[in-house]
Amino acid sequence: MSRFRADDRRVQPSDAWRLIREQIALHPGPFAISVFGAVLYAGATVVSAEVLGYVTDSVIYPSYVADGPTPDPVLWGAAAIVAVVALRSAGVVARRYFAGMTAERVQATFRRTLTDRYLRLPISWHQRMPTGQLLAHADNDTEKMAEVLHPLPFSLGTFFLAAFSAVSLLLVDVVLAAVAFSVFPALILLNRVYSSRVERPAAAAQEEVGRTSAIAHESFDGALIVKTLGRADAEVERFGVAAHRLREHRVEIGYIRALFEAVLDMLPNIGIVLVIVVGALRVDAGAVTRGDLVQVAALFTVLAFPMRVLGFFLETVPPSVVSRQRLNLVLDEQLPAPVPSSGVLPEGPLAVRASAVGYQYDDDVEVLTGIDFTIEPGEIVALVGSTGAGKSTLCSLVAGLMPPSVGSITLGGVELADLSDRERTDAVALVFQETFLFGASVTGNIDLDGAYTADEIREAAAVARAAGFIDRLPNGFDTVLGERGVTLSGGQRQRVALARALVRKPRLLILDDATSAVDPKIEQEILARLRSRLHTTTLVVAQRVATIGLADRVLFLADGRIAAAGTHDELMTNADYRALVMAYELAGT
Repeated sequence: MSRFRADDRRVQPSDAWRLIREQIALHPGPFAISVFGAVLYAGATVVSAEVLGYVTDSVIYPSYVADGPTPDPVLWGAAAIVAVVALRSAGVVARRYFAGMTAERVQATFRRTLTDRYLRLPISWHQRMPTGQLLAHADNDTEKMAEVLHPLPFSLGTFFLAAFSAVSLLLVDVVLAAVAFSVFPALILLNRVYSSRVERPAAAAQEEVGRTSAIAHESFDGALIVKTLGRADAEVERFGVAAHRLREHRVEIGYIRALFEAVLDMLPNIGIVLVIVVGALRVDAGAVTRGDLVQVAALFTVLAFPMRVLGFFLETVPPSVVSRQRLNLVLDEQLPAPVPSSGVLPEGPLAVRASAVGYQYDDDVEVLTGIDFTIEPGEIVALVGSTGAGKSTLCSLVAGLMPPSVGSITLGGVELADLSDRERTDAVALVFQETFLFGASVTGNIDLDGAYTADEIREAAAVARAAGFIDRLPNGFDTVLGERGVTLSGGQRQRVALARALVRKPRLLILDDATSAVDPKIEQEILARLRSRLHTTTLVVAQRVATIGLADRVLFLADGRIAAAGTHDELMTNADYRALVMAYELAGT
């Protein structure tokens, strides 16, 4: 896709045409058929006006004289009317159906592109982007951007209609043609005024859609907190303020649009009146026939609706351009360069080495500084530190979810940056404290790809101490969980998430406080099973003394640095470590 830059300048005609060309290029086939239907409709419309003129002179007017019309003109007139009606109907069907198909396919293409971009952009980008904004991009912005395609074929057909009509009118009478087409400059001027007025509130409305969606998402996602703290009224008020701002912008657009549409509807009617007045004078002067006047009036009457559609097309251009510019907030983000598969990771548990690693979020102070450590293959290492010490950040760095600001991390002797996403995710499993479960069966939540046998799934659940409670569910492993696993307790959700990681048999397992909601005794059993039944390297964030004691070594993280490393007993000589562990012990009693 071409790059359609977003900036603060006003929407220019070049922006509109570039947007239109870009979308047509994605699916030119159905659009071409739609335009053909519009051209067919335009030609049939002009011919229908000429048929009316012919019927007026050859059938209707002779009916008022003594002899009346002859049979042949009546038959020819009836056949011509049926033919042009059939052609116009075919043109309308082709234009509408294939214009809608083009718009829907463009939306589907952009939504697939956005989804792919969302998946490929780094975690750091997602951390600063509100979820509601991302939903607004994929839904409202994409729909608004493609909305311009619905009236576009008819609008292009209007130019053909104008050209055909110009020829027809000029063949009838130059004076009447001049009167008829005097309306078009007024239409162009009206569009320029409308575009300049509607652009600002249209852009503001699109921004407010994102903000309103973000507030709604936060309120729904944090429903438990909202209810627990009695914040329902405050959330309703917060949403109401955002919705009111959105309403104000859309009402402003409505006022502008209402005035624009009223004037737009008035112009063709004024033109028809002028045509009839001037035409009557031309008939009295003998310059044109009665049929010619009917033909011109009928032609101008049918021109009124295409002009209305052209006006609707002009209305949709500013919002469509603004929506496309908002999508550039995602599409213009630099993607990390793809890393080809290296195939150099050794078999078995993987060693981890961090060298002078540092990390900071955007322009904030460094969260981690000068991190150096080594984890041997098959070793279980506990990561201990107070709240805010940087434990979760370090886990994300070791898992390769985001690159360190400085320094390097190797996995099995290979730089994480040199591993492809597939190699890294096949080798490393990270389980968070906050688990996410899908509204699917237990089996579906453990085996996301459907790649494992029932025995492998049960084995992973058994190591995670989840098989027992899963068997007690109504349908066992086939029980469908509620959204985010709401039908399970916090500890049960954590164990299902752990089983999901274990079924892949990772060679490096990272547990970011992933058993915090589990009973201490069960937690010890889980760690013991990991040691005896899983051949992997393990890094576990621990806050329980018994858990720390099961580790081979401990990394003590303080103020973003590795303050000490060694066995639990060795580190008890460190005053800060001893104070923290004693606090853990007191909290657990």
